[in-house]
Amino acid sequence: MDVLDLARWQFAITTVYHFIFVPLTIGLAPLVAIMQTAWVRTGNERWLKLTKFFGKLLLINFAIGVVTGIVQEFQFGMNWSEYSRFVGDVFGAPLAMEALAAFFIESTFLGLWIFGWDRLSKRVHLACIWAVAIAVNLSAFFILAANSWMQHPVGTIYNPETGRAEMNDIGAVLTNNTLWAAFPHTVAAAFLTAGTFVAGIAAWWMVRLVRTKKAENIDLARSVYRPAITLGVITMIIAGLGVAVSGDFQAKLMFQQQPMKMAAAEALCESSPDGAPFSILAIGDLSDSCEGVNHILEIPGMTSFLAKGSFTAPLPGVDEVQQSMTERYGDVTADGEPVNYSPNLGLTYWSFRLMIGFAVGSIALSLMALWLTRKGKVTDNKWFARVGIWAIPMPFIASSFGWIFTETGRQPWVVAPNPSGIDSIRLLTERGVSTVVGPGVVLTSMIVFTLVYGALAVVWFKLIHRYTVEGVPESVHDDSPEARAKGDPDDPDSTDESERPLSFAY
Repeated sequence: MDVLDLARWQFAITTVYHFIFVPLTIGLAPLVAIMQTAWVRTGNERWLKLTKFFGKLLLINFAIGVVTGIVQEFQFGMNWSEYSRFVGDVFGAPLAMEALAAFFIESTFLGLWIFGWDRLSKRVHLACIWAVAIAVNLSAFFILAANSWMQHPVGTIYNPETGRAEMNDIGAVLTNNTLWAAFPHTVAAAFLTAGTFVAGIAAWWMVRLVRTKKAENIDLARSVYRPAITLGVITMIIAGLGVAVSGDFQAKLMFQQQPMKMAAAEALCESSPDGAPFSILAIGDLSDSCEGVNHILEIPGMTSFLAKGSFTAPLPGVDEVQQSMTERYGDVTADGEPVNYSPNLGLTYWSFRLMIGFAVGSIALSLMALWLTRKGKVTDNKWFARVGIWAIPMPFIASSFGWIFTETGRQPWVVAPNPSGIDSIRLLTERGVSTVVGPGVVLTSMIVFTLVYGALAVVWFKLIHRYTVEGVPESVHDDSPEARAKGDPDDPDSTDESERPLSFAY
C-alpha cells in the first residue's frame, strides 16, 4: 500500500473511532442539565440521583472523546500536510474557534461542575452544566463549519501566486447552507443517541428491579427509572422527527451540490428521465463501476421525491455525472489517467442504508416503552430489558455510517468543487497527502494508534459497564452552600469515597 492508501486508512480509523463518542457527549450533556434543572426546581431527590448517575457516564465518555480527538490535528499537519498547505487559511479558522470559544468553555465549566457541588450555589452550579451543554453543541457547529466548507467551499478566493485558498468572508463560511443543513441533522442524531442511551439503561434497570418482587425495588423503579425512560423516549421522538426532517432537507441540498454522491448512494447508474426509484436492495458490481448492477427491490419514484420533491423528476445517473465532471474539471491522476469521479459504490450505497436501517433500535425501544410504561406502570418484561440493551449501540452505529457516507461519498475530492462557480477551490484527495512522510512512518503510527485506541475502547467499556450496573446512588444529599447554611445535609467533608464527584476516575 502506498502513502495515500495508508493515510486514508489511518484517518478513517481514528476519525470513525473518535466519532463514536461525539454524539453521546453532544446529546447527553443537555439531558443531564435537564435532570439537574428538574432537581433544582422541584427539590425531588430522584432527579439528583439521575443527575449524578448519568453525569458520571457523561464524564467518562467526554474524557475518552477528548483523548481520541486530539490525534486529528496531528494528522492534518503530517499525513495531510499538502491539504493543510492548500486550505490552512480557511480550514484553520473554524478549528481555532472550536478550540478557543467552545472547547475551553466545555473544559472550564465541566471542571467547575465536577468540583463545585459543595462550593457553588445551586443556580450557579446548574449554570455550569448548561454552559457545558451549550458549548459541546457550539463545538459541533464549528467542526461542522470546517467540514461543510470541504463539502461546499464558500467565502474563499484562490491565490494563484501562492497556490492556496484564502478566506475573504468568514460570515459566508459560518452561514454556508451546507453547514445549516448538516448541523441540525447531526445534533438531532446526537439527541437520538443520548435518548436511546438513557432509556435503554433505565429500561434494563426497571426490569431488573421489578423482577425482584421487593416493594422497595419496585418503588425505586417507578420513582427513579421510569422518569428516566420517559425523558429518554420524549427525546427519541423529538430527535427522530428532527433527523427525518433535517435529513430530507440535507438530501435535497446534496443532490444540488454533490450529485455524484447521491447518485452513488442510490447506485443510480443510468439517468432516469421519468422519476428514479429508491433502491432497497441491489446486487452486482458495486466496487468500481455500475456494470451489471441489478436493483432487486425498489420504491418507484422515491429517489426523485427525496431529491426534488416530485416522484417524476428526472435525475442524472453516475455515468452522466461522470461525463459532465470530466468535461468541467478534466483532471488526471498522478499516473496521468483520467480521474474517476465516482466514489466506491458499494461503500456509499450500503453506508447510506445502514445509517437509516440502524434507527430501528430506537424505534423499537420507544414503542415498547410507550406501551409497557403507560399510565404509570412498571414492567418485568424480559424483552423490554433486552431491547433496551440491544438498542443502545444502534444509533452509535447509525451515526458512524452516516459519517462514513458523508466522507467517502465525496471522493475522489478532499475539497469538493462548488458547482455554483468556485471551481478553482478544489483538491483531489491524492494531492492532499504529504510528499515527505514515508509509508513506513504512516503504517507504524496507524498500528500504534489502532492498538492504543483498542485499549481505550476496553477502558471506556469497563468504566461505562461498571458504573451502569451500580445504578443510581442509594442516597444523595444536597451539598450546596445554601443547604449547609440550613444544616440540612450530611457532613460535606465526609471521607466516603463513593460520594466524591470523581471517585470513578481513581
